[in-house]
Amino acid sequence: MTDSRDDDAAPLPERIVAEARAWAGTPYRHQASLKGVGCDCLGLLRGVWRAVLGPEPEEAPPYAASWAESARDGSDPLLAAARRHLVPVAEPPAAYRPRAGDVLLFAFRAHLPAKHCAIATGSAAMIHAHDGAAVTEVALTPWWRRHLVHAFRFPDPP
Repeated sequence: MTDSRDDDAAPLPERIVAEARAWAGTPYRHQASLKGVGCDCLGLLRGVWRAVLGPEPEEAPPYAASWAESARDGSDPLLAAARRHLVPVAEPPAAYRPRAGDVLLFAFRAHLPAKHCAIATGSAAMIHAHDGAAVTEVALTPWWRRHLVHAFRFPDPP
C-alpha cells in the first residue's frame, strides 16, 4: 500500500487525486474507510486525508444511511465538519469550475443538508463512493452540478 505523503514533491492537488484514484474499485460499505476493502463517500475522503495529510483531525461519529434526512432542522453535519477541517471555496455559483483535489458536497433535495461528498479530479470529473457501487471516477454531469452545494480544498500539510 502506497502512502501519498511519500511523494511530497508533487503538488497537493496531484497527490490528492492520485490517492483518490488508488481507491478505485473499493466496494461501497457504509461507514467504512479501508482502501480495497470498503468505504462510503465520507470514508473515501477520510482515507485520502490519512494518506496525504496524516491522522484524521476528528473521529467520525456513527451515522445512519438516512442521517441527512433525519438531521435536526437547520443542521448540516457534513457541511459543519467540512468547515472545521477544510478550506472553503467560494460557494459554487453556476460558473464555479472545480479544480483537481477539490472536495465537493452535494444535497439531493433543496431543503435537506449535504448528504454526499466527492473529490474533483478536474473541472469535469470526480471520484466518489456511491451506495451499491464501487469507488469510481465519473463525469461531473449537469445532474451532479445542479446538486453541488459547497466546495472545499484540503488544507496545506502540517
